[in-house]
Amino acid sequence: MKLKPAEIKVGRNDPCPCGSGRKYKKCCLDKEQTKPANLRDIYTSKYKIKFKESQDIDGIRTCGRLALATLDMVQENLQSGITTDAINTLVHDYTIKNGATPAPLHYRGFPKSVCVSVNEVICHGIPGERVLQEGDIVNVDVTPILKGYYADVNKTFIIGSPGEDAAKIVKVARKSLKAGMSMVQPGNTIGDIGWAIQRYAEGKGCSVVREFVGHGVGFDFHEAPQVPHFGRKGEGIVLFPGMVFTIEPMINLGVRHLKILEDKWTAVTKDGSLSAQFEQTILVTENGFESLTPYDL
Repeated sequence: MKLKPAEIKVGRNDPCPCGSGRKYKKCCLDKEQTKPANLRDIYTSKYKIKFKESQDIDGIRTCGRLALATLDMVQENLQSGITTDAINTLVHDYTIKNGATPAPLHYRGFPKSVCVSVNEVICHGIPGERVLQEGDIVNVDVTPILKGYYADVNKTFIIGSPGEDAAKIVKVARKSLKAGMSMVQPGNTIGDIGWAIQRYAEGKGCSVVREFVGHGVGFDFHEAPQVPHFGRKGEGIVLFPGMVFTIEPMINLGVRHLKILEDKWTAVTKDGSLSAQFEQTILVTENGFESLTPYDL
């Protein structure tokens, strides 16, 4: 796919695409008239957003296929009795075998090659000796680096037959991601994504974690912009073709509050309730979006 240099038509009285909340005529319109610049220039200079060109998108898409293949391989091996460290070994070995590097390993001191989060663990679970049991839910979050490009994807799996609570939270988390993705198109805002997720999840009696958000990705593990999974419609940065970011809502069955364990990584629900998450890497296109790590929702 070849991206054309994109331009979004913004009316004088429309919200400014820079995300300030002010009208365009009272914000960036004068700046653009006095100093010629397209919206990409504004986004790059003000928000440090790294736009992706066609060759970059191809690289991220290829990396995304490896990430999805890794999750498929893990799913085939999931069963009651497996340890989370065994999952780490599977992911690490498969990633290396396919000519890539696991991005989490040694990232800011993280000691493993994948995040594995079980039941009440919201995210950043460090693989270890925990043994998966019948009825557990387990999120596996993989990010390979392939030929300099990153793709980020995760799924929550159910071990064996789920209980009622487990089935509910996994379904709500999956559909929350779908709701957020449905808002991605040029001219919509970051706030639209969070609004759709929050509206759906809370409508199902669940809560949305606020401390962790989606993020730009592709050239680095974490880039601008941040993508909260809660928010108000119409607020935040306006979406623009060539932006690549993750949407990865973390949904709790109970309250949204969390605590971080002594390892300084593992985030768990404060009330001990179940938490589930699904994630895809999303490209904003001229007419909507493309998932670079696509799977059915």
